Amino acid sequence: MNQYIINGGKPLYGDVTIGGAKNAALGIIAAAILTDETVTIENLPNVSDINVLLEAIRSIGATVDRVSDHEVKICGATITSEVVDSEYVQKIRASYYLLGALIGKRGKAHVAMPGGCEIGARPMDQHLKGFRALGVKCEELDGSIEAEVEHLKGSHMVLDVSSVGATINIMLAAVLAEGTTVIEGVAKEPHIVDVANFLNSMGAKIRGAGTNAIRVYGTEKLHGTTYSIIPDQIEAGTFMCLVAATKGDVTLHNVIPKHLESITSKLLEIGVNVEESDEEVRVVALPGTRVRSTRVQTNVYPGFPTDMQPQITAVLMCAQGNSDVTESIFESRFRYVEQLRKMGASIDVKEDQSSCKVHGVAAVTGADMDIPDLRAGAALTIAALAAEGRSVLSGIEYIERGYEDFDLKLRELGADIEKVPV
Repeated sequence: MNQYIINGGKPLYGDVTIGGAKNAALGIIAAAILTDETVTIENLPNVSDINVLLEAIRSIGATVDRVSDHEVKICGATITSEVVDSEYVQKIRASYYLLGALIGKRGKAHVAMPGGCEIGARPMDQHLKGFRALGVKCEELDGSIEAEVEHLKGSHMVLDVSSVGATINIMLAAVLAEGTTVIEGVAKEPHIVDVANFLNSMGAKIRGAGTNAIRVYGTEKLHGTTYSIIPDQIEAGTFMCLVAATKGDVTLHNVIPKHLESITSKLLEIGVNVEESDEEVRVVALPGTRVRSTRVQTNVYPGFPTDMQPQITAVLMCAQGNSDVTESIFESRFRYVEQLRKMGASIDVKEDQSSCKVHGVAAVTGADMDIPDLRAGAALTIAALAAEGRSVLSGIEYIERGYEDFDLKLRELGADIEKVPV
């Protein structure tokens, strides 16, 4: 177990390179086992969620060759089991992608109910609805899901909610089905498009990813490929908020500015300067100034990401005026607010946890804080770096689930942050 020791109040300056998208990589790793040929995945983020999923597919027999920190070769020809051990599954929610992948590859799967951060209910009903539409028999038994099908057949379905996980999982099951599958009401996030592009590079025929409806034209067989994962939208957004909060000047490399539009527009609105070029974004916040207050409401892409809600709140706690932040995706995402209050932040959370009012204060001071989940950890780091004085952050294993070398990248930008054993 480790902690971050942070001495805040120093602006960030310099350049930072953004890694591969964790949320895309998780879907792509699961998709890789659909072929019996070798798949090479590049620009892979070296974070604990990725490593857990690689161990999970290795545990069912897949061949996993970690070429380097950011490249892996996977071959699904050696898979011998459809049962995914709960030891892996309960650590990360994205383990549910192995349901769709194993259903598509072997016609059966037994996967424990997934774990991950406790930020609210994320039911599996839309996943199971999609599988059943393809002819799969699904049962929930003793904390796990058992699925079996003799012959996958394409179908037309409409999701009741725009679920990222269900959209990807149904695509994984449908690519090797007979006939055409039409999924309406799908999510449009960049990592869904990336998973679809990856599958297409393996010989799948998927059209419409990034729109309201996806068509999957079933194919008999997929082949090997070499594929590079897109940059991480949330890591980039987190560093943009870090610069805004610490009043720095940082250029982010290896980004897709289009994916950052909702974050960029909100930062511009509160008075932070953002300059875009082809694969770079420069963020500048003037020392001695305070950002303006605003309203933020999370929504599905291209709306403001729920995974950026804690980070923007950490920026707004020192804004001029009062800000309103509404969470429309998860119902338990304000647990970090209690920690920000230890620093002197003035934030009122609505009783039903749907929103909070951030009363901007001139400054906050360092404190000892406990991290409740991954993105909250990023937010508390932002707050600690913007604060005057010393902060101690416990529970940084949450941060390491989704941010590679977070403390190292921050030190290279001038932050006074140290990772120490407890």
